Amino acid sequence: MTIDRVIKKFIDNNPTSDPEILRLAYDFAAEAHRGQFRKSGEPYIIHPLYVAYLLAEMKADLATITAGILHDVPEDTERTLEDLKKEFGTEVANLVKGITKLGKIKYRGLERYRENLKKMFLAMAMDVRVIFIKFCDRLHNMRTLDYLPEEKQQRIAKETLEIYAPIAGILGIWRLKWQLEDLCFKYLYPEEYHKLEYEYEVEQKAERNDFFNTIKKNITPILKDQKIQNEIEVRFKHLYSIYQKMKSKDRRFDEIYDVFALRIIVQDVNDCYKVLGIIHTIWKPRPNRFKDYIAVPKPNGYRSLHTTVFGPEGKPVEFQIRTKEMHEESIYGLAAHWHYKAKRQESTDHQPAWIKEIIDIQKEFSNTNDFVHKIQLDVFHNRIFVLSPKGDAIELPEGATTIDYAYAIHTKVGNSAVRAIVNEKICRLDQELKNSDVVEIITEKNKIHPNKDWLKFVKTKRARDAIKQHAKKSPFESIKKYIPGIRNK
Repeated sequence: MTIDRVIKKFIDNNPTSDPEILRLAYDFAAEAHRGQFRKSGEPYIIHPLYVAYLLAEMKADLATITAGILHDVPEDTERTLEDLKKEFGTEVANLVKGITKLGKIKYRGLERYRENLKKMFLAMAMDVRVIFIKFCDRLHNMRTLDYLPEEKQQRIAKETLEIYAPIAGILGIWRLKWQLEDLCFKYLYPEEYHKLEYEYEVEQKAERNDFFNTIKKNITPILKDQKIQNEIEVRFKHLYSIYQKMKSKDRRFDEIYDVFALRIIVQDVNDCYKVLGIIHTIWKPRPNRFKDYIAVPKPNGYRSLHTTVFGPEGKPVEFQIRTKEMHEESIYGLAAHWHYKAKRQESTDHQPAWIKEIIDIQKEFSNTNDFVHKIQLDVFHNRIFVLSPKGDAIELPEGATTIDYAYAIHTKVGNSAVRAIVNEKICRLDQELKNSDVVEIITEKNKIHPNKDWLKFVKTKRARDAIKQHAKKSPFESIKKYIPGIRNK
């Protein structure tokens, strides 16, 4: 790895930017790390160069890539954060400070695990770019794990699988998540890894390629006739996700049908829907296997059309249809999202909503266990989108109920809710919602206080807090202690 490769990758993504600061950062870091070597025997500077290159691949901004080159300087050399600030400015120095403050993340039992999660969550809340650097640092370390003793390989792989990979998924950085998981799989379950790798790469490779070529021959001429510019590629499911599916479904490898999907990358959103129509004309769609993540994106910003059809020989095959921008964002998550916003000269200051949630929860819970539990439950639990009758998308955690939805609309709507209509059917207020449900809340004008029993089933912090607050104000709550036979609980 060289600084010229890093600079070239950055210029590919940012042709009008001046990358001179990257060369200056390299000279500074190379001098600071002079005489230091990694376990592989390579000069230490190779590691920060790889980190910077991975960040450039993610379309990270100039300050983040610069900080990637410098990220180990204060901790491993005689140069200080103050030196970095003088040479490269406050923004770069703060990013490096964030990495240094994050410290060494290690899995050493449940208590340390929770402390580490808290560190990661708070670092994200301060500046999520710190996590991009930390993840690229971890990925390169995982790629060079062979040079460490087996016991250390196991520990690092475990903490990576337990801490890093899930958060990479939350941020939508799927390329990092998959690579981290497969590397962990290789070291934690070597026998299962090599067996699956053989089945996947050797036994079924030729058959998969033939199947892919047949599909391509069927669809390519039609796309050409319709003058739809496109790229078709295969998305292979990664080994660890196949292994997880085999375990959870109790199936053999040859019983997992969605081992790969075909991606069709087109020019614009209109072409996405045109291609969908073409696919459904050629092959019969599989019922209940269509997802429109363009109209209703996932909480981490993921956008794409997904459909599964009965392809050649009746075999099911999944198609993912998206624009180039959607594709980049699907791989690199928030980093690519901000890159495209900057290209369009839009503000990149807007942080995801869950970042504010982390800060709010930090103010409320000082105890680490309570803090982490609330973050995992309220912020990083699997998210769904449900729709209002007007088509507005409301984001909720998986398992949320119609009352959670009501409070997400407005506190007054929640307090006065008496029943709900989901997909045009009347339902109970404790009914759990599913992705893309259309929800309408029926309210009663004279009802201004919620039912305290709702606390037994609501999932969101907003709903819980509102119910607790307004239940206290209820006239019945105030007088019930004076009514014979009723005790306060």
